[in-house]
Formats: sequence, structure tokens, C-alpha cells
Amino acid sequence: MWRPVRAGVADVPRFSAHAHADADADQIIGWLRSAPPPHTAYLVHGEEGAAETLRGRITDELGWTAVVPIR
Repeated sequence: MWRPVRAGVADVPRFSAHAHADADADQIIGWLRSAPPPHTAYLVHGEEGAAETLRGRITDELGWTAVVPIR
């Protein structure tokens, strides 16, 4: 089932597209710290396990609502 979504897409050069390594996830978390908190952060790229791990870090370290949608 398709749902209309109002969302923006941003190209962020020089960041890893996959947060497999701790250093990649650290870099992503560091960059997110400088951003205003969104209502919800959706992690829609990468392998499900890596996305879930990053989701947990975003929730625990930033206090944001983050989800990995069902694919």
C-alpha cells in the first residue's frame, strides 16, 4: 500500500552510506548532533541490522524518535 509522504531528500557528500563500522556511525551521529531534531528520523538505507543499530544509537544518544520502516 502506498501512502503520500511530505519529505525532503538531502545529498550529504563524504558520508558513508552504510553505518557498518563504528567510525561511520560515529561520523553520522556527530553530524546529526548539529542538526535540529526532526519529529521522526527514518532510516531507509543499508542493511536492516546496521540500520537497527544506528536507530538505537540515535534514540539513546540524541533522544530522537528514530525508526527503521518495514521493508
